[in-house]
Amino acid sequence: MNGESDMTLAFELEALTELASPERVFEDARGWTEYIGVVSEKPTYVVTNFTRKNRIRQDFFSGPRGKEESLEGVKDQFDTERYVYIGASDEDEELAETVGWEYLAVEDASEAADWILATHAEDEDEDAEPVRDDWP
Repeated sequence: MNGESDMTLAFELEALTELASPERVFEDARGWTEYIGVVSEKPTYVVTNFTRKNRIRQDFFSGPRGKEESLEGVKDQFDTERYVYIGASDEDEELAETVGWEYLAVEDASEAADWILATHAEDEDEDAEPVRDDWP
């Protein structure tokens, strides 16, 4: 990204699942963000299980609230110059616009920050050994 640290960064859970190493992404982003967390419409336990499994320490998460309410609450709670929302859909982009956050598609964010998308990691794995599709 651009090296600024006065930023709050929120990942939509689905966008985070598209990254090959969410733990490394969070570690990297901590170097240039002030606050970082995950928002989702999914139940709290889904987000908690994902972040525990991937050893992600977040400064905030959506909890039982929806994404819009969560992003508004984060903006009220954390005072930074920029608020960036990384998402994975047109709805995420519309939401960011609605709540006054900058939007960045996960593909664009991964390219700018040299993060590896899970699909690219899978492609590399597939190249290593051919897949047989003649099995029952």
